[in-house]
Amino acid sequence: MLKFDRRLILNFDWGLFCTLLIIVTMGLANLYSATYFPQSGASSFFTKQCYFYLIGIAVIILIISVDYRVLIPLNYFIYTIILLLLCYALFFGSSVANTQRWINMGPFRLQPSELAKLALVINLASYYFRKDTGKGFTLKELIVPIFLTLVPFLLILKQPDLGTALMLVIIFISMTLFVKLKISTLIILASSCLSMIPLGWFYFLKPYQKQRILTLFNPGSDPHGTGYHIIQSKIAVGSGLMFGKGYMKGTQGHLEFLPERHTDFAFSVWSEEWGFVGSIFFLACYLFLLLLSLKIAASARDKFGVLLAFGISCLLFWQAFINLGMILGILPVVGMPLPLFSYGGSSLLTTLISIGLLFNIRMRRYMVSGHTN
Repeated sequence: MLKFDRRLILNFDWGLFCTLLIIVTMGLANLYSATYFPQSGASSFFTKQCYFYLIGIAVIILIISVDYRVLIPLNYFIYTIILLLLCYALFFGSSVANTQRWINMGPFRLQPSELAKLALVINLASYYFRKDTGKGFTLKELIVPIFLTLVPFLLILKQPDLGTALMLVIIFISMTLFVKLKISTLIILASSCLSMIPLGWFYFLKPYQKQRILTLFNPGSDPHGTGYHIIQSKIAVGSGLMFGKGYMKGTQGHLEFLPERHTDFAFSVWSEEWGFVGSIFFLACYLFLLLLSLKIAASARDKFGVLLAFGISCLLFWQAFINLGMILGILPVVGMPLPLFSYGGSSLLTTLISIGLLFNIRMRRYMVSGHTN
C-alpha cells in the first residue's frame, strides 16, 4: 500500500539526492559528448538514456512508497523470476558479438544479469537476517547462500559474461565476510577460493578471456587486438593533463580511437575532456555517494536494513572499482559498466532501484517493528 507520512519526508536524504543529481548530470553530459556527431547532433543513446532516467525516477518514487521489509518474504520469488529471465536470455535471447545476454522488449533490451546482482544482494540480506546464529556461520549454514550465488553465476558465465559472473562472487564474499563467521569456516572458504583459481584458468576461462588477463601485464604484446582498449584508454586519460582538452573536444573519443566510449570506457572520455581536476571532482562525488550509502547502513534500525544497504554499497563500490581499474589498465577488461555513468538501460535501472532502496531504508530508520534485530 502506498504510504507517505510526514516522518518519511522529514527523513528523506537530501544529501544523497543532491549527490545523485550531480553524478547523473555529469553522466548525461559525458554521454552527450561521447556520442555526439556534428551531422546528427544528439545521438539515440543520449535520448534513450534520458528516457531510462525518467523511468528510474518513477521507479524510485514507487520504491520509497513501500516499506523495504516487504522484500524479506519476497526474496525467493524475486530470485526465481531472475533465474527464469536468465534462462530465457540464454536460450531465446538476442545474440550480440557471440554473447547471449539480452531479451528484446520492443524498444528496450533487458539484460537480466544486471538485475541478478541486486537480486543476490536482497537474497543474501534476507538469508543472513533470518539465519542469524549469534555464534558465527558454519560451512553447513553457508550452503544456501553458496547455492544462491552459484546458480546465477553459472548461467551468466555461460552467456558468456565473466565480469558480471565474478561480480556475484564478489558480492557473496563481501556480504559473507560482513556477517560473523567461524574461523574454521573462513579458512575453508579462503582455501577453496584459492584452489578454484587454477581450476577456473584451465577449465572455465575461454582463450580470449585468458588473453585479456595476460594482456594486462603486457598491453604492448597485442596493441591492435586485446591490448587496444587499454592502450587507447590510457592515452585518453593521460592526454587530459591537469584541466582537460575541454568539453566535446576530446580527440581520442571524437576521432573514434577509443572503443566503447559510451559504455565501459565512458570515464576515459571524461578524463580526456576535464583532465585531472575534473576526474578528482567526479571521484570525490562518487566517494561521497558511497560514504552516504554506508552511513545509511550504519543507521538502519533493523538488521535486514543494515545488510541490504551494505550489500548495495558493495555493489556500487566494486562495480566502480573494477571499471576504473579497467580504464587505468590495472585490471583486465571484463565489460563492467560504471554505475550512473556508462550507457545502458538495464545497468542504470538496477542502480536507480538500488539507490531507491537506500532512500527507503534511510526514510524508515526511526521505525521499530517486530522484525527489528
